[in-house]
Amino acid sequence: MPNNEIPVKIKVKTTIDEEETFELMVFGRYYQKDQASFLQYEEAHEEGTVRTIVKVAQDEALILRGGAVKMRLPFQLHKKLRGSYEMPFGTFETLTMAKRIEHSEGLIDILYDFTMQGSPAGTYHLEISFQEDKK
Repeated sequence: MPNNEIPVKIKVKTTIDEEETFELMVFGRYYQKDQASFLQYEEAHEEGTVRTIVKVAQDEALILRGGAVKMRLPFQLHKKLRGSYEMPFGTFETLTMAKRIEHSEGLIDILYDFTMQGSPAGTYHLEISFQEDKK
């Protein structure tokens, strides 16, 4: 584990096609390593715990989820990238096409077109804001 980890309070907001919005508040950790920034947090689901890692670098990002839900979503600006979404009843192939990847202090902003099993699933806007959790 990197020793420069900062405990953070994280707000994850996902908007699909500017219509549906999902929000999540969690606690996690933030650190930087090799020119990239990382956020790690856990969510409790009915199926069990899901561990999420969000990695952001210059023009690319990666969301990895493990545990009850397994997902790998890679992003690169203006490129279509394959990923996967594993569920109890099977694994789906995903495609992401990032239109925007921005990262500033306390905010990760990713706008992308999402396709699952060859069917367009909409335009997703992922906004992850975080701040140091001073206990």
